[in-house]
Amino acid sequence: MATPSVQSRVSEQEWQLRQDLAACYRLVAMYGWSDLVFTHISARIPGPEHHFLINPYGLMFDEITASSLVKVDQDCNKLIDSPYPVNPAGFVIHSAVHEAREDAGCVLHTHTRAGVAVSAQKDGVLPLSQQSTFVLASLAYHDYEGVAFRPEEKPRLQADLGQANFLVLRNHGLLVVGKTIADAFLSMYTFEATCQIQIGAQSGGGALTHVNPQIVSGVAEAMRVQTGGMGGAFVWPALIRKLQRIDPSYQD
Repeated sequence: MATPSVQSRVSEQEWQLRQDLAACYRLVAMYGWSDLVFTHISARIPGPEHHFLINPYGLMFDEITASSLVKVDQDCNKLIDSPYPVNPAGFVIHSAVHEAREDAGCVLHTHTRAGVAVSAQKDGVLPLSQQSTFVLASLAYHDYEGVAFRPEEKPRLQADLGQANFLVLRNHGLLVVGKTIADAFLSMYTFEATCQIQIGAQSGGGALTHVNPQIVSGVAEAMRVQTGGMGGAFVWPALIRKLQRIDPSYQD
């Protein structure tokens, strides 16, 4: 679906952010984390204005391009004309996080089968894998209040999230906060793997071995070593090369 380019109407910094966010949507689709046209990934445009990019509601994630992303303010007013709407439920969740967390450059939310399954378990994320230790080091929970289109839910979601970077939305799905789009993608990759491994381990029916809690306390240093202190930026160039080989149209 062709959308007129907005490259000439935005700054170089915003154009790069648009390309990275469109790439993130394509990668989410590629890895099987999308839910038709539902769920969202938002990115804050640097600057004092608190402007954001979010998906055009109604497009599949593998259709999204840099130009089709919708630019909105904190009140969900479009700042560049777009033929596409923005999902109000999605914006309530994302605006709540961006409002409370100045470090939230990107917020990524999913409804995957494994993520929703773990979100419905009373004990939530269990320390069953190496992946889970990274999640448990910065994990919070928010109870389900129905489809999240009511602004009055925002203070409770903000309080539950606190300074955590991984959030289980009970009976709903997963959410991650990243300083950058690359950080958010790597966090969701780890979160989703954690949930898939947990469901897989539980389905075996045998007794499960839990990771020693002391290991979780030292996991931040382990992650820093694994990525050379770069976080998501360590893997992002390889992911972009993968997209370029498959379909570079996300850049348009």
